[in-house]
Amino acid sequence: MADQYAQFHEDNRLIGTPAIRWDEPPEGPVLVLLDQTRLPAEEVELVCTDAPALVEAIRSLAVRGAPLLGIAGAYGVALAAVRGFDVQDAAAALSSARPTAVNLAYGVRRAQEAHLAVLRAGGDQQRAAEAALAAARALHREDAEASARMAVHGLALLDELLPGGNHRILTHCNTGALVSGGEGTAFAVVLAAHRAGRLSRLWVDETRPLLQGSRLTSYEAARAQMAYTLLTDNAAGSLFSAGEVDAVLIGADRIAADGSVANKVGSYPLAVLAKYHHVPFIVVAPLTTVDPDTPNGASIEIEQRAGHEVTEITAPLVPVARVEAGGGMAVAPLGTQAYNPAFDVTPPELVTAIVTEEGVVSPVTAEALAELCDRSRQVTI
Repeated sequence: MADQYAQFHEDNRLIGTPAIRWDEPPEGPVLVLLDQTRLPAEEVELVCTDAPALVEAIRSLAVRGAPLLGIAGAYGVALAAVRGFDVQDAAAALSSARPTAVNLAYGVRRAQEAHLAVLRAGGDQQRAAEAALAAARALHREDAEASARMAVHGLALLDELLPGGNHRILTHCNTGALVSGGEGTAFAVVLAAHRAGRLSRLWVDETRPLLQGSRLTSYEAARAQMAYTLLTDNAAGSLFSAGEVDAVLIGADRIAADGSVANKVGSYPLAVLAKYHHVPFIVVAPLTTVDPDTPNGASIEIEQRAGHEVTEITAPLVPVARVEAGGGMAVAPLGTQAYNPAFDVTPPELVTAIVTEEGVVSPVTAEALAELCDRSRQVTI
């Protein structure tokens, strides 16, 4: 089996270009995104001058990942405010851009509330816009700090569950610096194990249908000079049966009050496999991903994506086989219907632990999760 190691040595960053940044060129403030649809082939920045452009970037997955969506949503409100657009309209459009990831609505709401608070106190539009931008920047900073703390808690949990190191970890979708203000969620824990010399191998699910694992997680693992191996999603069972997986680490897009976890589709089957093979199944997510207003997994709205993401594959950058560059190459007969949920839900009884910046919940129960959230609010206050 051929190991994959980094081909990047120019710096230690997990990604070559920041996933998101606020910029103020002479022509006016903009939000600049690393276009994740173009990775790993090229690093291209996408410039958003208004909320509709950001909404399109969110829907197309140019920017994605629960924590980063929250940051993007907050910056989107600030962008509307600073440029003099209708903040309420911008907030409504951003909040509904993707329904499952609760962080998006949280980030939008936080910046919007900061904006409204200034106006209600008699402040002018400029000061209100400054408050919205300050809220977005604070959320960005807090997420980076949360990422670092999750890595510490997660590594400690791995060492407790799997003493001796040499961890072989399976992950799904992408949970690194591309989804975070810091080094990620689940990937940040893997990275901590790697840096501590306790990671033997990272197994990377390719993650159908959009290949966030093969395109993005492999990209970040390579930059971190980490030993990793890519596998098709339906090969995971083979790995478990061969005894090659010590733990599964994933992120989350929404965690319900009862501990049910919505994550990229394909996560639930991994949880079932892990349970059968007595392998820890660990979810790593900031507390902003916990939604106390969603009582259980059945209450989580699951985004349904376009069928062509399943029935077609993206064409290469140059025309081949009479397919124009940038189009789609059919892999199913014309007119084929496709079932394409973006997420699935894992019930709490299949989750070994939820790792947050404020600590670990294990076993996962509604009471334990609520207690951790309440304790966090008291510390914040």
